[in-house]
Parts: sequence; structure tokens; C-alpha cells
Amino acid sequence: MPVDSALLFELLRKLVAIDSVNCSLVPGANGEAAAAEFLRDFLAENGIPATLEEAAPAGGNSRPNVVARIEPEGARAGDRPALAILAHIDTVGAGNMPEPFTPRERNGRMYGRGALDIKSGVAAMCAAAIAVKQGRMALRRPLLIAAVVDEECNSIGTEALLRKHSAGAAVVLEPTDLKLVIAHKGYAWFEITTHGRAAHGSLPGEGRDAIRMMGCVLGALDSLERELTSRALHTLLGHGSLHASLIEGGQELSSYPAACRLKLERRMLPAESAAAAEEELHAMLLELETHVPEFRATLRGLGARPGFEIPRDAPVAVTASQAIREVIGAADFTGMAAWTDTALLAEAGIPGVVFGPSGRGLHGADEYVDLDSVRLCAEILHRLILKLCHA
Repeated sequence: MPVDSALLFELLRKLVAIDSVNCSLVPGANGEAAAAEFLRDFLAENGIPATLEEAAPAGGNSRPNVVARIEPEGARAGDRPALAILAHIDTVGAGNMPEPFTPRERNGRMYGRGALDIKSGVAAMCAAAIAVKQGRMALRRPLLIAAVVDEECNSIGTEALLRKHSAGAAVVLEPTDLKLVIAHKGYAWFEITTHGRAAHGSLPGEGRDAIRMMGCVLGALDSLERELTSRALHTLLGHGSLHASLIEGGQELSSYPAACRLKLERRMLPAESAAAAEEELHAMLLELETHVPEFRATLRGLGARPGFEIPRDAPVAVTASQAIREVIGAADFTGMAAWTDTALLAEAGIPGVVFGPSGRGLHGADEYVDLDSVRLCAEILHRLILKLCHA
């Protein structure tokens, strides 16, 4: 049975119309509960029983993943799914988008917050699973689909999912222009504090300027980034990078600042680690302490996620590329700079790829998804399910 395009687009409209802004990212936002409850009921109405599995810590707002297993006849309860398909149901804030939760269609596009990232993927995943469930080709191995919470902030949804579920392979849905992503960067966050000495602005012999010391750090970061770009090029991801994100210091105009704090992000290639990135920064600060009079600074890590890479000839990559070629004629392997939950799956021993529809305006005021790409995405997922769960 082919994917029902009318059902697919109607589901996408209804999902975009539900405010599911991430409440960890935007304090006071609605969160994902309403969207999760709607999706559970939609799947049940179309023959796929689904459950809500709480991902938030006890005592927090309800933030449930929507999880459904499609079982072959005679399958045992503990059989490992051959394939898991994941898409996140949370979105970033509405920002200055006009009518963000009113889906608007024009020129083959749907506009609205989350239309591209990634409620289109949620809809494609569900429409493909419904087509399989209602079709005549019985599965031989279980399929797991999950709409997870909190990908836009801390990924508590995927972390909670992996505590309960596993699979032989996975597809994580993100906007990829229908290209098959087999590598993406990781990231590490750090805070550097330069330490001065508070004193009245008229007493330069007593004061020590922590903000000017941070200027030395910024110059050293320029040198470190030049060194990063001199390293061997990753064929899909280019070079690692870093940038200064936030800075604060001082207390008033007439005082020497006692401290200045800089928060920075280091984007890492799959072969790079947060520990190695931290050591680079430690070495940089030690060099400054050696050569800059009275320079003193401390460094602390604020969190990190690893990069991800899977070989082109990994079974899930080969099978996914076959499904893509059968639907659109060509399968392009690529990498992406942004981080995805695929790295968490890899750490849990589940090989995966990243795939999804096309559009523009990611996180912006004019976010839209190309509707034909959503249809193609659903058809490709349908074929992939049959290849991995029917074979």
C-alpha cells in the first residue's frame, strides 16, 4: 500500500498548529505534551497503538515521548526491532515569526514553526508506518517509531528512549534536502574566567583589569582557530571550529574589574573529543600565564556532545541509499555541521543515518518545508521499513 499523501499532509497541518515550543529552551513555553497526546491518538485511530513514555525528571512538567512498536504476527515481546525511526516533536521559540502556529500553504510549501524542523519528519514517519500497517506485506521483524521531546535543548527524550529501547539500525529525521547524512560534528561548551583585582579607577597601582586580560584570551583564540583550520580536512565536514558566544565582566565605570567571563563553543570533528579540546584550551591559558604579566585564568567545561560518523558501506547506510535511489533516482552522501541525536544512538550501539525533507528558514521567521519533499521522504521511509523489517 503506498503512502497516503492526504493523510500525510493533514497530519503535518495539525502538528504545526500545535504549539510545542521547548520549555527548557524558552522558559514558560507550552512544551510537547499536547502534541504528544494528539499524535498518540492519531496513531491509534489509524491502527497503530502508541504509548506516552515520560522523559522529564520526576516533579517536572510532563514531557512524554510518543513510542509505537509495530510487531510481526507471532513476534515475542522482547524481540529487538530491526529499525527505529526517530523525529523530535519539540520546536524552538516562535521568535518574530508571524502566526507561527497557523500552517500556511503556498507555492508547494508549508510555512509555520516546526514545519521544516521537524514536524514534517514526524508526519512522514507516521504516514510511512501507517502505510506498512495497513498494507498487505506483513513484517517479519519489529519496527519502532518514536516522536521524542527536547532535541532542541538537552535531548532528554532520546536519552530516556534509549534507557528502554534498542534497535538493529536507526534513522533520525532532520532537514537534509533528501540527502543521506553519515557524519556530523559534535560540540563542547566551556567557560573561561580571567581574574583581576578590584580597585578604584583612580588607583592603577592597586587594580588589575580582568577585561583587558580577556582580550589576550580572545587573541589567543584567533590563533587556536587558525591552527584548527590548518589541520587535515574531513572530506564531509571540513575543519573543527570555535567561537566566543557570551562575555560579561566588571561592575561599574569607576572600578577595575575583578573578573571577566567568556563562554565559548568548540565544534568538533568525529575524531575529536571534548577532553582533547579542553586540553587545547588549558595549554593556551598556560602559555598566556607564562608570557603575560599577572595573567591568571580558570577554565571549566559546561557540557559536550560527541560527533558522529558511520561508514558508507555500513548496512543501514547501504540500505537507506538503495531506498532513496528507488524513489528519486540518486542518493547523495553528505555531512552536516549541526549536532543530532544520532550520536547518542551510536553511543548506545545503534548504527544510524540522518535523513529528511527539504526547506529553508530553519529556526527563522520564514521557516517552510517543501511539501513534495515530505511526500518523497515518506515514500523512502516506507521502502526502507520494508527492506529492513520485511526481509
